[in-house]
Parts: sequence; C-alpha cells; structure tokens
Amino acid sequence: MFRRHLLLAALAPGAAAAADWTEHPEWAPEFAGREAPGCALVLDEARGAFHVFDRPRAETAFSPASTFKICNALIGLETGAVRDENEVFPWDGVRRGLPAWNRDTTLAEGMRHSTVWFYQAMARRIGMARMREWIARAGYGNQELGTEVDRFWLNGTLRISAWQQVEFLRRLAAGGLPFSERSQRIVRRITLLEESPGLEEGPGFRLHGKTGWFSGGGATDLGWLVGWVEREAGRWVFAVNMDLPSASLPGSIARHAPKREAVARAVLARLGAL
Repeated sequence: MFRRHLLLAALAPGAAAAADWTEHPEWAPEFAGREAPGCALVLDEARGAFHVFDRPRAETAFSPASTFKICNALIGLETGAVRDENEVFPWDGVRRGLPAWNRDTTLAEGMRHSTVWFYQAMARRIGMARMREWIARAGYGNQELGTEVDRFWLNGTLRISAWQQVEFLRRLAAGGLPFSERSQRIVRRITLLEESPGLEEGPGFRLHGKTGWFSGGGATDLGWLVGWVEREAGRWVFAVNMDLPSASLPGSIARHAPKREAVARAVLARLGAL
C-alpha cells in the first residue's frame, strides 16, 4: 500500500469540529471492486455533516499532486503572474507524453488538461517568497515548500489531507478564501467539469473538480479527485484519494486513472448529490 504521510498539525477547529461525522463502511465495495484502496470524504453543507469512508486516512496528509493547480491558479491570478484564464503561455518546445501539452496554453486549458509545464512556469513567475506568503494566508496543507518553487507539489514536500482539501474547497466555492472575488470567480469557472440544465428548477447540477496523480517512485502511486457539486438543494464538497499501480507500468494511467472519478461519482450518487 502507498506509504501514508502523517498529518503534521492537529485538525483546526471549525467546520470539522462543529459538523457531524458519519462513517460509511458500505462504501467499501466502491474501492475494493476497483482494487484501489482509498478514502472518500463528503461534506453536505446544507446539513453540516461529513460523510466518510476510512476517516483515519481522510485525516492523513499526502502530496496534492495536480490538485494543487487550484491553489496555484489562485495565487497566479492574485499576484499578476497570469492576467486571466485566457492569457497564453508559449510552449517551450519540449515534447511530452500528452498531445495537449505540446502547444501554447492558457490557464484554463492548463487546468483542463492538467498541463504540468504551464503551472510550473507560472510558479516560477510567482516566485518562492510570494508563493510562501499566499499558501500561508490560504492555510493550504502543511505549508511546506522546500527549495524548488516549481516542484514542491509534485515531490512530496507539500502535503494535504482529504479533510484539508474539503475545507479549502468549501471556502473557494463560497468565495471565502483570502483572495479577491475575481480570482476565486475565475478559478471556479475553470474547474467546472460538468453542468446540466435546470439547476434553479431542482434537477440540474454543476460539478467542479480537479484530479491529481502522485508518483513516489514505488510500486504504488496515489490518485486524487477533489471538488464540489452544486444543486438547488445545496452543495456537497468532496475529496477522494486512492492507491493506484505505478504510472511507470505500461498502460497504468489509461487503465486506472478513471477509477478516481468512478468512485467519486458513485459515492456522491449514494448521497443524492449526483
């Protein structure tokens, strides 16, 4: 099993302390059936209740991998490292494994395709001092950055738990992070994965989210999907992570990456959010 990182700080008082926690052992088949041990945490905001499978793991910190792009985008916008979601960064000419990465890219496209080089380039524009300042303001994860401004969310230095992911995204969805409303509005817009009609009438929904895949060099990697669902009846904020076979194995990403969304959708459906 993927080696867990200990949570470095006690859970902060606030949403988690005030809310009810309900354990859901019946969610186990969603992970076991896909041979992907992991956890799922969902905050039902309307009821002030957390729903969780494997609470100890949900309170354990891991590398955020590409889920950090959400915070990175906020900091980039706030500091002017990127003007808006449509500013184009020129491709550096280095050919990478995904065709969508081998071209000039915008902030929105980089979020959609999880374009690593774009967000690394933006992090270098932000610089370490401003990156540290804004991550501390946002209270993101363990707030450890190390010495590489374009690697800390990929190499295991920065870590965050599923609970911390949910708390961060709850504040983003509500416009309550210490960033301008403009920056938060743009990031909410570019994290929209799916929208169905009829939101105001009841049956429609908006699904926001971001995936992540952390390769630690062992036989097992870590997969994330974090986000939130909005319906007329309320909002559900979620984080799912799981152990996945190493990306170094042929076909591993194509075969196993969809498990993150499949588990998240199944859990959200069980709660009536999707």
